[in-house]
Amino acid sequence: MDAVEQVEQAMVAIRRRQSRRAVARLGGVTGQAFDVLDVIDGAGPATVGSVAGSATVGSVAGSATVGSVALALGVDQPRASKLVTAAVDAGWVCRRADQADGRRSVLVLTDAGRDAVEQAHRSRRAVFADAMTAWTDEERGEFARLLTRFVAGLPD
Repeated sequence: MDAVEQVEQAMVAIRRRQSRRAVARLGGVTGQAFDVLDVIDGAGPATVGSVAGSATVGSVAGSATVGSVALALGVDQPRASKLVTAAVDAGWVCRRADQADGRRSVLVLTDAGRDAVEQAHRSRRAVFADAMTAWTDEERGEFARLLTRFVAGLPD
């Protein structure tokens, strides 16, 4: 078996063992609402802040919308809208008018949503660190470098 076949088999094994929800569940975050959080978190730095008790939108560069959630999750717009609504109902996301185009809503993580995402990141990192417990620092660094390079070479 050549190296490319080994990589393919390893990637399939990872996919079977882990999913976004399975790893997120370790941190207490479950369900499809978390998929929405993951997309919004990856879209950019938009967050909800409070100024004199009213929510305001921070930076919306690279902001998420229902359309971008649909595209990222590979679902149609009505399904994405239902998923976003679930995240809103969970208190993790709010919708705000886009300052550049008032006809469009920008999806923004609430403080609870940001906390949920951070908890999921901590849980994922703990799982990954545990898997590499017996590795040296040099091996971890080399793996991180090569995996990052590999992912950068994959098509979007």
